[in-house]
Amino acid sequence: MKGFLKLLVLLPLAALATIFAVINREAVLVTFDPLEWTGLGQAVSIPLFVVIFASLAVGVVLGGSAVWLAQGRHRKAARSSAREAARQREELERLRADGGAGLPVVSTLR
Repeated sequence: MKGFLKLLVLLPLAALATIFAVINREAVLVTFDPLEWTGLGQAVSIPLFVVIFASLAVGVVLGGSAVWLAQGRHRKAARSSAREAARQREELERLRADGGAGLPVVSTLR
């Protein structure tokens, strides 16, 4: 079912991207030094869809990197919690293997 839904979403997006690329084939002049501070002032003529798709790709990479860096503390906390849970599980198994020796006695009578 997930594969079908993915196909249902991605197929129209791929079709739209292809149509967009075919429509925007005109060459545009791109320069990375518009104020000519470096004196290099070289301009490149490339199709418009390449400029837009490259901009989207850079945005996705930068956004993904920012999210990954921002969530670092959560990943660290998850690793710490997993280590603590494993340590507690090992201690419980050790205590069970010892026949309950060292476990606190809990009274149900009041």
